[in-house]
Amino acid sequence: MPTTTHSKKTTAAAVAAGAVPADEVMVSLYQAQKKIYPRSVTGLFAKWRWFFVYATQIFFYGLPWLQWGERQAVLFDLDTRRFYIFGLVLYPQDVIYLSGILIISAMLLFLFTAVAGRQWCGYACPQTVYTEIYLWIEKKIEGDRSARMRLDAAPMSAAKFTRKALKQLAWIAVGLWTGFTFVGYFTPIHELALHFVQWTLGPWELFWIFFYGFATYGNAGYMREQVCKYMCPYARFQSAMFDKDTLIVTYDTARGEPRGARSRKTDHRAAGLGDCVDCTLCVQVCPTGIDIREGLQYECISCAACIDVCNGVMDKVGYPRGLIRYSTENALAQGWSGRQILRHVLRPRVLIYSGILAALTIALFSSLILRTPFKVDIVRDRATLARIVDGSKIENVYRVQIMNATEKPQTYQISVSGLQGIQLVTEPRVTVAAAEGLWVPVRLQLPYEGAKPGSHEIHIDVKSEQTGQVSEKSVFIVPR
Repeated sequence: MPTTTHSKKTTAAAVAAGAVPADEVMVSLYQAQKKIYPRSVTGLFAKWRWFFVYATQIFFYGLPWLQWGERQAVLFDLDTRRFYIFGLVLYPQDVIYLSGILIISAMLLFLFTAVAGRQWCGYACPQTVYTEIYLWIEKKIEGDRSARMRLDAAPMSAAKFTRKALKQLAWIAVGLWTGFTFVGYFTPIHELALHFVQWTLGPWELFWIFFYGFATYGNAGYMREQVCKYMCPYARFQSAMFDKDTLIVTYDTARGEPRGARSRKTDHRAAGLGDCVDCTLCVQVCPTGIDIREGLQYECISCAACIDVCNGVMDKVGYPRGLIRYSTENALAQGWSGRQILRHVLRPRVLIYSGILAALTIALFSSLILRTPFKVDIVRDRATLARIVDGSKIENVYRVQIMNATEKPQTYQISVSGLQGIQLVTEPRVTVAAAEGLWVPVRLQLPYEGAKPGSHEIHIDVKSEQTGQVSEKSVFIVPR
């Protein structure tokens, strides 16, 4: 039985010379990667990609600077453990809402993938967006595809060094600005900018600015398609969400094959040729370097650059557009029209995803609307479980934490129920500042003969006239 040996490269000469037995197979552990030089492309889908670049970056870079009253509109303040999202103030105890948002985002991605494939990857994924930005900078400084290839192949010179240095400086600047903005979501960005100007940034702020900046610089400047092909898990499990009615970038094999070069005057049908002129431009514009004519591949991110460039070629040679287009496997096999494709969108998988997504969204927003905008936590005084005071009463001491999740100071009324004759002997009214928490000592007393010895369930109620009431359960201990 033949054995398998691992090596960096296969050497046919070694087999011929007898150095390696003929029944052994040399398998490379690593695939050599060539740098991809995507060609510039114009067209409808290229405009859509740049629309999403502008939209996402205006949102990302601009949102931290937006003010809401006297504070930052969106701020995840880890120091004070407050999460501000416009008029909403959340505490760590509200992590359920964050979990709900993540689950809804995942379901939305599943639904969109089942309907339209990897268009999220091709248009709005941060990896795609920043790669577009970094490629734009590279093209502006080093030129288009052919110019960049010639520059990389040329020996080092003053002109080459200058262009490369300018590109690196621009890339680093974008990366650092991205890292600065990212940290601005966790540290008030106006304070962060002041600390940056004064060179008084804290160690963690400095670390995360450089870490996130370096990640942006490395992923968008160098790794690019490697992130999409090897690092992103979405590329691996997307096939579980695809079916033959999923909208993908497709090459019409029946129309395009056999491919081949020809002049404009040639009757390609008479010559036995399909519509594909084998210009390879669809490969040259692909950011992941694949050939869409080889069929559906997991590396395809549905950016539609090949559609734009192929439509341009079809216009030049006088053939109909759509040799490469958004379609489905069933549509290609059965020759469906656009309306027929749309009619197959509402299939069981899509309906199930839509139902789950709708239910989760309604539940999340209903919970947010109905939530009481303050939290109450009760802790018994561990120093004394129970004590006798005034000779005839039993007293238990508690610490009640009231967290005001509104943007205004609130006054709360504390009361107790659950045992006949139990009384609150501390001040029942407390005021808590806006978006702050306050620990309030609470003393409860019960007549000595008011209950049997043991632990008795009680309820401490905290009520606000403006924002509702919260009732928390605790126990009152009667000593033996």
